[in-house]
Amino acid sequence: GLMGGVIVGGLFHFCIGFFIGRIRFALPPLVTGLIVLMIGLALIKVGVEYAAGGAGDFNRSKPTWGGIGNWFQALIVIVVTLGIKFYVRGFLSVAAVLIGLIVGYLVALVMGDVSFGGLGNASWFALPQPFAFGFEINWAIVVGMCLMAFISAIETVGDTSGITKGGAGREATDKEIEGATFADGLGTAVAGVFGGLPNTSFSQNVGLIAMTGVMSRHVVTCGALLLVVAGLIPKIGALVNTIPIQVLGGGVIVMFGMVASAGINMLSEVNWNRRNMVIFAVSLSVGLGLQQVPDAMQFLGNTMRILMTSGLLPAAILAIVLNLILPEHLEGDSAEDVGDSA
Repeated sequence: GLMGGVIVGGLFHFCIGFFIGRIRFALPPLVTGLIVLMIGLALIKVGVEYAAGGAGDFNRSKPTWGGIGNWFQALIVIVVTLGIKFYVRGFLSVAAVLIGLIVGYLVALVMGDVSFGGLGNASWFALPQPFAFGFEINWAIVVGMCLMAFISAIETVGDTSGITKGGAGREATDKEIEGATFADGLGTAVAGVFGGLPNTSFSQNVGLIAMTGVMSRHVVTCGALLLVVAGLIPKIGALVNTIPIQVLGGGVIVMFGMVASAGINMLSEVNWNRRNMVIFAVSLSVGLGLQQVPDAMQFLGNTMRILMTSGLLPAAILAIVLNLILPEHLEGDSAEDVGDSA
């Protein structure tokens, strides 16, 4: 029933695009910035796990996990990326992350951490098979996917705003946000048909665009076409799969950190009076707290527990509701007053 849930959730996400512009008033920078910040904070842990040798118990059980060799390769990627980004001009500066990954890959190759074992078994051409995992409607999964689609739509608002803010120095228009929401939903539905997992606006790219300054749709289209071609050539996927996880970790530490930075940048537009500080504090505490202590929701069913302990759903709901019901202005309450009392 997973793929059925993905398809229905994608269609629901697509439909959100029809009215996302009308409810944008409920998604100010305080809400969207908080969501993007929380995504970044959650991803930073993943980045560190990747740099150490991979996430999950399987990777942690390896004797090399957390070893100096893994961290050396990750740090090579970080150092090369930052060095090229800030000390080189032109195309090389824009491609700093890619070059950092290539250098890290070569270092890993010299150190014997690159395996080409799966490359020979991969075919040169293959077509995707629709509904390879079947199609079944499981309402528990559908409800969960629709809730996550709503959170993803909020993330899309934040990511689109972060992209235009970082790449063009302006706020995103309603048309841009609606288009991004349509694309997310349709992409998820199509992914479900071919056995893929739900798509999202991928907050990491906010950091990438903030670093490169490139936000052209033509560039994205070219990248998408390359991915489509790569999807038809399993050899390419097998080659990419030879990149050691710790090398990717070096790259994603930079990118995931930039996601959190993008969220902070969005929050810089907030008027930090006591009202907004309380909204932010309560939402962040509950959302981040449930991420850190998932056992606190053990009384819930599996689907709801996963949604709640992601932290994004409770944080988003709290931020939206509190922002709508709390008075906008309180007597004697201003950002200056808060600063003076600190």
